[in-house]
Amino acid sequence: MKAAWMAFAVVALALPVRSEAGPLMGSEFQVDYSNPGLSPSHWILTIHPDGSGHFHSERGDSQEKVETIEAPNVDRDIQVSGEYAGRVFETAYRHNLFSEDCESHMKVAFQGWKKVSFKGPQGEGTCVFNYSKDKEIQALGESLVAVAGSILEGARLELLMQHDRLGLDSETEYLVEAARDGRVQEICTIRGILMRLAEDEEVMERVRKRARDLLARANG
Repeated sequence: MKAAWMAFAVVALALPVRSEAGPLMGSEFQVDYSNPGLSPSHWILTIHPDGSGHFHSERGDSQEKVETIEAPNVDRDIQVSGEYAGRVFETAYRHNLFSEDCESHMKVAFQGWKKVSFKGPQGEGTCVFNYSKDKEIQALGESLVAVAGSILEGARLELLMQHDRLGLDSETEYLVEAARDGRVQEICTIRGILMRLAEDEEVMERVRKRARDLLARANG
């Protein structure tokens, strides 16, 4: 996943930056993800050119055995970095506002359906894929799943802070590792809960340290 995300970032950085220009005003990107085998089984992430957006998830009825506490349903506004938002919108431009077939139609493992959409003054388009043979589209899908992973981890931390503070130890340990290898991205989306953990003297010091380290990554 990390290698694919780096490929997405490198290609996007070579493109002209439109996120600072007027034509993007009023545009919206959205990914609608579904995988009945996971919990949550469905989530929608919306991003605007300035990085503002919204995240909504539904847990579903997955029978998958999970080793960590499940995140509750999430329905909240979020903020990704301007750099990340710029890469997302540049990818939309590069791929005809997603008005193309982005599914590989190859026999590969099911990774979840990702419906990516763009709408704005420039036009609109939608494509749906499990796995895309286009490396940039596939990397975009993986990065969006990783962003959702950050948001859901934040929701788990909030739940643990309320009901199981000892559980914060293993959960923050996982989050640090996942941030390092790219399984979660855009840690800035959960800055609020990380700040609460970093400042709470009633949680373990190593949890507070990890929260501070993650905040430094989010601010970097």
